Amino acid sequence: MIANRKDDHVRLAMEHHRTGGHNEFDDVAFVHHALAGLDRADVSLDTRFAGLHWRVPLYVNAMTGGSPKTGLINRNLAIAARETGVPIASGSMSPYFKDESTAGTFAVLRDENPDGFVIANVNANATVDQATRAIDLLRADALQIHLNSLQEIVMPEGDRSFAAWSRRIEEIADGVGVPVIVKEVGFGLSRETVTALVKLGVSVADVAGRGGTDFARIENSRREYRDFAYLDGWGQSAPASLLDAAEVGLPLLASGGVRHPLDVVRGLALGARAVGASGTFLKTVLDGGPDALVAQLSAWLDQITALMTVLGARTPAELTGCDVHIRGALREFCAARGIVSRGRAIAPEPELRHDR
Repeated sequence: MIANRKDDHVRLAMEHHRTGGHNEFDDVAFVHHALAGLDRADVSLDTRFAGLHWRVPLYVNAMTGGSPKTGLINRNLAIAARETGVPIASGSMSPYFKDESTAGTFAVLRDENPDGFVIANVNANATVDQATRAIDLLRADALQIHLNSLQEIVMPEGDRSFAAWSRRIEEIADGVGVPVIVKEVGFGLSRETVTALVKLGVSVADVAGRGGTDFARIENSRREYRDFAYLDGWGQSAPASLLDAAEVGLPLLASGGVRHPLDVVRGLALGARAVGASGTFLKTVLDGGPDALVAQLSAWLDQITALMTVLGARTPAELTGCDVHIRGALREFCAARGIVSRGRAIAPEPELRHDR
């Protein structure tokens, strides 16, 4: 049943995949300074945060595992990560805890990428022992704990108990020997949640916002009566979450709705230490295999470097000093949450014109 569900998730994720359209990354516009440009040779993608060192500020975020088909997907993702030096996260390793015969569908991420940065992924109900097993299986450099309460309540066979999550996260953060990253699965992290994660000893938060793969919508597609359709649009976007939690002090990653290199640079400018994608890369690897994803990741890294050159940012961290203009729904969110951030121009309300 678990294998069938994992295969269903991949199929439904592609059916719901959005290749275009507006999302709140489009509400972030750079102010163009025509004399800001650098020599491209002076631009570095080197990224450091929470004691971690990544060669690039881009990562392949958590996707799948737990069935023969998803094991093949993970193999192809790992090959692309190996060839480009991009960090990669596994999908939820819950199937491995229930059935050890699925181990190879996750371990392939390390087998095909022996020297890369690999992140294991568990849910917030996991024990320290389970988290340790996941890390050991992948020889993982870090651990993701995903938060997915909305997905679970829509999932027909999902969990219905979430009260222990904070305690479990704290136990895992204290009990494992690698940095712990807590991420949403596509509904965003509020400033209050990120503040709570600091107190729980978490190293990094991945805001994983609305606008990309919608797991409530996917799980609703698996329900007989599709009776949770009213949840479409739930949560905050990655840009909104970055702005909301900017002053908390915990290193932030951004994912959810990332469509192209400009979205990556926008996320970095709003304070993300690195930016990840799942659905966009999954579609590429399903359509064209690992070679197609290698080409896409290489092109993204090249274009991120090009955009940094124009913007005058020698490192990803320097992008936070670029002038950006916040508009549209993202501006409305900032106003509602009382967000005032230095260097972030919040667009004024449009003036109403009255004919005399």
